[in-house]
Amino acid sequence: MDTNKDKYDLSDLKQLMARLRDPDSGCPWDLAQTFDTIKNYTVEEAYEVSDAIERGTKDDLKDELGDLLFQIMFHTQMASEDGDFTLDDVIDHVTKKMIFRHPHVFGDEDGKDAQDVEERVWEAQKAKEKAQKGDNAYVLDDVTRALPALSLANKVQKRVCKVGFAYPSIDDVYEKLNEEIEELKQAKSEEHIAEEFGDVLFVTALLGYHLKTNPENALRDGVFKFIKRFNAVEDIVGNVETASLDDMQAAWQKIKNNT
Repeated sequence: MDTNKDKYDLSDLKQLMARLRDPDSGCPWDLAQTFDTIKNYTVEEAYEVSDAIERGTKDDLKDELGDLLFQIMFHTQMASEDGDFTLDDVIDHVTKKMIFRHPHVFGDEDGKDAQDVEERVWEAQKAKEKAQKGDNAYVLDDVTRALPALSLANKVQKRVCKVGFAYPSIDDVYEKLNEEIEELKQAKSEEHIAEEFGDVLFVTALLGYHLKTNPENALRDGVFKFIKRFNAVEDIVGNVETASLDDMQAAWQKIKNNT
């Protein structure tokens, strides 16, 4: 491939990936990789895309999207070497799937608003896909287990609520949360404590669903808010390792009252 072009395109990236994996002249590290060894890199790059979005820096977002695209190229190159599928196959598949899932754009279906599309149109189309495949699996079988725990909980809860397995009202969820907290208080062994704590977190995520608040995003925002406030505590008290707890708590309350 030409390594002195002013601007590269997708075909150049495909050539680059093939060259890196060339058995005779490729990169030893790239050649040593498998789907399993690079999957964590793929996940990390997806998180870095999310981080760039949260920071609001478009140059960083462009950079991170490029890194994520490279991961996609890596996976498809290895699949093509095995004779399974190519990048073109992936593009063809996702394009057809998106056309099918958007009958309100490419067909005669109506989509009133974003919520209607998500809750009615997409779910109906995904159900059709499942029926076409003759898939009689469990309702939760296709939920991705590798999701972060709160996102996984939220996904599971959405799925079961949509098939009718849900509390009648949000007050029932609050009552269930209080019940789980009491059970956590009564737990004695480390194993039992961990189990009950997991139940508390699961119901907390369910509460987020009923409040129409994504628990993963809410927790991240809460962590970022804590970091910002604790940085301000350090600005007030100086060295937090030598400051007293009373001084830090007083600084915290001052910051909290002013925000």
